[in-house]
Amino acid sequence: MSAIQIPYPIGTAGIAWGDSERALWLASQTKQRSYALDVLSKIVELQTHFETCEYGQIDYGAERYPLVALKSLHWQHQKPVVLVTGGVHGYETSGVHGALAFLAHSASAWTAQVNLLVVPCVSPWAYERVNRWNAQAIDPNRSFKLGGTAAESLALMRLIAPYESDFSRPARESQIVLHVDLHETTDTDESEFRPALAARDGKPFEPGLIPDGFYLVGDVDKPELAFQQAVLAEVAKVTHIAPADANGEIIGATVVAPGVILYPCKPLGLCAGMTNAKFVSTTEVYPDSKQSTPEQCNSAQVAAINGAISYALANQS
Repeated sequence: MSAIQIPYPIGTAGIAWGDSERALWLASQTKQRSYALDVLSKIVELQTHFETCEYGQIDYGAERYPLVALKSLHWQHQKPVVLVTGGVHGYETSGVHGALAFLAHSASAWTAQVNLLVVPCVSPWAYERVNRWNAQAIDPNRSFKLGGTAAESLALMRLIAPYESDFSRPARESQIVLHVDLHETTDTDESEFRPALAARDGKPFEPGLIPDGFYLVGDVDKPELAFQQAVLAEVAKVTHIAPADANGEIIGATVVAPGVILYPCKPLGLCAGMTNAKFVSTTEVYPDSKQSTPEQCNSAQVAAINGAISYALANQS
């Protein structure tokens, strides 16, 4: 499909944004929901079962957002670590609420076998504004790497550093055996966020197709396709799996197994690439499907986490 130019209300076609365009974009963002009510209040309810850890604070003007993770209450260093992250993209609602639902309803089944480290909402400013970027028009999910500039990403990297020790040595064995990063693919990817990206970077917009259903993004350097398929088998009990398009692709990437595509996670600075865990997957729920409800989307995220932990424990060696 050839690149096309479509009008975007900010910027000039073909010219990357400068400070004035970013300021206009920031001024156009409005708060639509509350991180304190939707997330922090739920974390308070979980404090009797998990240790809470404020691992940083995001300050945008007068607004301050505590960054909070939850850990197994009785952490034992000999156990493998399971990392779950949600809300890297604030607008992807079931990532946040799926992580919280897992903590509330499923996590207790695993705490005897693993150390859990769960970060329900990596990007609270974006969660409140239902946006992909942070307040600086930076995508946190391209910033999980040395030289990354999103404060949300850097804070999370600092949190997991004790389990990785050295980001400059990617071959080092990780204490984290599993990382599940919870995301969504929505209709607004095509109507707002990808056009905004093209405008910000001064590039033509290349339209794509939104897949109808749940799919996974694995790491091209460690695809672990049997693992990905085991996760999808659990998800399929809750919601439908996205089919490949006519080109055998999902969002422009080759489908390597039903419902699975692969990305180079570390080079792209994706959240799923920030650890050296053996098992890594990025979930992608489609909340705009006529076949799914918000409750199903949250449940699909929980099913993915449970399926991932079950497989990882059975196949650690």
